[in-house]
Amino acid sequence: MQKLFKALLIVFALCLSLGCAAAASGDDVLTVHFLDVGQADAAILQCGDVSVMIDGGNSADSSLVYSYLTQTLGLSHIDVMIATHPHEDHVGGLSGALEACSVGTVYSPVTSYDSKAFDSFLKYTAQRGVSLTAPRAGERIELGSLTIEFLSPARDYEETNDDSIVVRVLHGENAFLFAGDAQWEAEHAMVESGYDLSADVLKVGHHGSDTSSSYVFLREVMPAYAVISAGRQNSYGHPTEAVLSRLRDAGATLYRTDLQGTVTCVSDGETLSFSTEKRAESSALWQAADTRSSVEPDTAPAAEPQTAAYIGNRNTGKFHYADCSSVDDMKESNKVSLDSRESAISQGYVPCKRCNP
Repeated sequence: MQKLFKALLIVFALCLSLGCAAAASGDDVLTVHFLDVGQADAAILQCGDVSVMIDGGNSADSSLVYSYLTQTLGLSHIDVMIATHPHEDHVGGLSGALEACSVGTVYSPVTSYDSKAFDSFLKYTAQRGVSLTAPRAGERIELGSLTIEFLSPARDYEETNDDSIVVRVLHGENAFLFAGDAQWEAEHAMVESGYDLSADVLKVGHHGSDTSSSYVFLREVMPAYAVISAGRQNSYGHPTEAVLSRLRDAGATLYRTDLQGTVTCVSDGETLSFSTEKRAESSALWQAADTRSSVEPDTAPAAEPQTAAYIGNRNTGKFHYADCSSVDDMKESNKVSLDSRESAISQGYVPCKRCNP
């Protein structure tokens, strides 16, 4: 009886060992590449024969994306491509990805947008014979050993950033949350929806802008790790001190493409490991990005003259201070110059709730 018991123990140990080996096999290991595309976003997920791409950086990053897919990763097909929203710094480089690889399904919150980058994106998807699919919040798809959950948008928002597709990718016991550029309004809507937002790894929203990563959102996510994709010495000051403080309070370990280059995360379904292209001191990671004054004079962005005190939005009927972040999200065709608050109200515009003009 004792010999039989020992034999069973040996068999159990062998099975456990084989199970662990299988869990760590190439078919089940997930590798997430957070590409260094400057002040933009791009991530590639590989798990066995399954590949997913979430955003592709700016149009100028198309060559980098093409090279990374074909030469670094040896990919020729992307099963799922997600353009979180139509801004160039997310959709621009996807043209390079579509030139490099065939694609299964392409998700986008919109099917049209007034920009050259989005038009190029549409041209390449058409050449690949695929149309854009708008996902529904709450929708789930199974892809090999991955589960992709769409959490947002559940409705149309005034801000293009809030229309971002937010996805939670599950791999075994590990969860990754890609927040696009979703801001506070979309974040609060996701919290109120009751969806499970918890994640081990958070791709921080909006490059570390203080318009995202609210405390109420982070309390639901509670990431062990946070990855910020931003450009070195970017003119926006991303990531901001406010967001870094909130991530520090959440207890997250921080990674940043502006200081560490491409960040790679490997999941075996239970544990996570990270590697970076460049080394950076831990203390530097928690310092806010250089502001506009720190950009070299010959590369500093030229300030656009403000000829109007307020800007109205023909589409929404709201008016804003000229330097309100909402103005950056407006289509040029929707912008109306307004000389005074009284003039705006007399024309039927209502004040923006963000900048309170």
